[in-house]
Amino acid sequence: MNRWQNLWRYIPLVGLMLLLSGCGSDTLSALRPRGPVARDQLFLMELSLGIMVLVTVIVFAIYIYVLVRFRKKKGDKDIIPKQVEGSHVLEIIWTVVPIILLLILAVPTVSYTVKLAENHIGNKDAVHVKVTAHQFWWQFEYPELGISTAQDLVIPKGKKIAFEITSADVLHAFWVPSLAGKQDTNPGMTNTMYFEADDAAVFMGKCAELCGASHALMDFKVISKTEADFTKWVDKMKAPATISADARNGEQVFKDNCLACHAVSPEGLGMGPNLNGFASREMIAGVLPRIDKDGKDVSDAKLHEWISNPQSVKPGNKMPAFGPTGSKPLQDQQINDVIKYLNALK
Repeated sequence: MNRWQNLWRYIPLVGLMLLLSGCGSDTLSALRPRGPVARDQLFLMELSLGIMVLVTVIVFAIYIYVLVRFRKKKGDKDIIPKQVEGSHVLEIIWTVVPIILLLILAVPTVSYTVKLAENHIGNKDAVHVKVTAHQFWWQFEYPELGISTAQDLVIPKGKKIAFEITSADVLHAFWVPSLAGKQDTNPGMTNTMYFEADDAAVFMGKCAELCGASHALMDFKVISKTEADFTKWVDKMKAPATISADARNGEQVFKDNCLACHAVSPEGLGMGPNLNGFASREMIAGVLPRIDKDGKDVSDAKLHEWISNPQSVKPGNKMPAFGPTGSKPLQDQQINDVIKYLNALK
């Protein structure tokens, strides 16, 4: 009785696990593909899982049948059953069936592996993107388009996006579950992959390789647009930002303190993210929302938090603190002026 009482204690925990397994974003699941690459990969997962379930069911069915059919019944004498050896039929069955199952799994696996390993970098119909992983942010370059950005990867829907992926420091992994499986980013090496999105939507992306204190916060977004909207976005990224008079002070403070790491030009690269078009990004530092749960714009407060003490948001990142007690202290008014300037970078 005590054994069963202990077992019942675990039932609420199992129920809670099943309940929590349904939580999460629709765009952060490999089980809900939104592109052809993700669908192919899901098919392989379902195929292998189906074969495993089939084998498990058959084995357990035979086991239960033998257990019931040949169990010792009440009144049976203690005798040794007839010993049977060397059934050619059984030996053929348990040799041929696994070979057939292996072929069913191997043929599509090899086929899809070759297909998904195709390099589309030279494909004129594909959009070429160079991805560089940093602790703890993502850099995206569009060499044919002459622009560079960070954190928000913008793509046209229905077109192949050909990636060259590397790392600037340690091992990371580029992963957009709804669009494709993960690809490691290795320092000193370049890996390639491709995917495409079925429709215009926002997809969540993550680093899938433990890379430091803020690994869990190394998020990014893939923003899929119609081709017309994507072209407009490219044109806007190339157009100079209009800086109002009240943001000029902030521009000067930015140049004196931030420009050494952060570019603000269409194609600029630096130690930190390119801030061209920064005010149009959905998140600050990849993790701080501009809009709170009540629909209120909290961009200024979140930016102040990030600039003053980046380590409180992303421990281990390389940006210095500009708060009063930081390594490069600025006055509150100077930080507010920088925020006005950043909000003008649309």
